[in-house]
Amino acid sequence: MSGTSADAIDGVAAEIDEHQARIIATASIPLSDNLRQRIQAVSTGTHDRLDDVAILDIDMANTFADCAEKLMAELKTPPIAIGCHGQTVRHRPEQHFTVQLGQGAVIAARTGIATVSDFRSADVALGGEGAPLVPAFHHAIFGSDIEDRAIVNIGGIANVTLLAKNGSVHGFDTGPGNTLLDHWYRQHNEGILDDRGQWSRKGRVDVALLKRCCADPYFSLPAPKSTGPEYFNVGWLTPLLGGHESPADVQATLRALTSRTIWGAVSQHLPGTEQIYLCGGGVKNDALIEELRMDFDGLTVDSTAAVGMDPQWVEACAFAWLAHQRLTQQPGNIPAVTGAARPAVLGALYHP
Repeated sequence: MSGTSADAIDGVAAEIDEHQARIIATASIPLSDNLRQRIQAVSTGTHDRLDDVAILDIDMANTFADCAEKLMAELKTPPIAIGCHGQTVRHRPEQHFTVQLGQGAVIAARTGIATVSDFRSADVALGGEGAPLVPAFHHAIFGSDIEDRAIVNIGGIANVTLLAKNGSVHGFDTGPGNTLLDHWYRQHNEGILDDRGQWSRKGRVDVALLKRCCADPYFSLPAPKSTGPEYFNVGWLTPLLGGHESPADVQATLRALTSRTIWGAVSQHLPGTEQIYLCGGGVKNDALIEELRMDFDGLTVDSTAAVGMDPQWVEACAFAWLAHQRLTQQPGNIPAVTGAARPAVLGALYHP
C-alpha cells in the first residue's frame, strides 16, 4: 500500500479468512525523493507525458516488488498471492476513471507470486466512486453487534467507515487528512511532515479561515462521495487565505479542518456512534488526535490497536484481504458505500 502522501510503501503478510486477518510480518520502505517528486509531478499534471507515466508505472511496480520480497524473506512458506493497491496519481470518478500505478504483471514476474492489482476500476465501471474500498474489510474485521462504531482512516485523505450494530455499513471520504498539513508544512519548513503536529501547536486556529474552509461544497455533498489531492491541495487553499495569516496559524487551522470534518461526518451519519477507532498515518499526529478528542467530547477515541490491529498496518492488510476476496471470487466493494450498481469481485489477477 502506498497512499496519497507518497511517503512510503507499507506491506503486511497476513493469514486471512472471511472474518479474521492475522498479521504475521510487516515492512515499510520509504519512497525515494526521486520517486516522490515524479509521483507529485504526475499527480498534479505538471509532467504527465505518457512515456513518463508508463516508466513510473514500472518503477513503482519494482518498488512494490522490493517490499513484497522483503516480507517474503520472513515467511517460512511463499504467500498464495500478493495484493497491491498501487500508487494513486489521479482519481476522477466524476469522469469515470481512476489511475493507480504499479503494474501487477511486473510484480508477479519479479516475485514469482500471483498478484492482484487495479482494485478500483471494476467498481468505477459499475458507476461507483471506486473509493473508499476499505469499509468492506472494516466491516468483516471490526464490525460489532453490540455497539455503533466508526473506523476513521487518516491518510492523505481521511475516510470513515460507519459500522452500525444492526449490520448496516456506510462510508466515504470526509476530505483532507494529512495532505494539506503535509504540503503546507513542506512549503515553510525542512522535512516532509509536521512530526507529531508539533509545528501546528505553535499556531492558533484562525476561526474565520476555518469557516471559509468548511464552507467548501464537498463537505455538504451527500454520500457516496470520494476525493483526493487533485481537489484538496495548496491550490485549493490559497484563494481562501487573506494573506496576513502566520504559517503556523494556517497549520493549526488545517489540523482543525481535518478534525472538524471527520467529526461532522460521523455525528451526522451515525449519531449513535459509541466508539471511534483511528488508523492510518494521522494516528502519529498527537496534536490532531487531541483535536479529535475535543471534537468528539464524551466519546472514546482510540486507535484500532484497541480492537486487535496496529493502526499503521490496517490499510495494507485491507488490500491483502481484498486480494483474498478476489481469489475466492467474493465481492470486495459495498454498493451503499461506493455507489456502484452492484457488488463486484475487484482486482485484476496476474499469474507469474
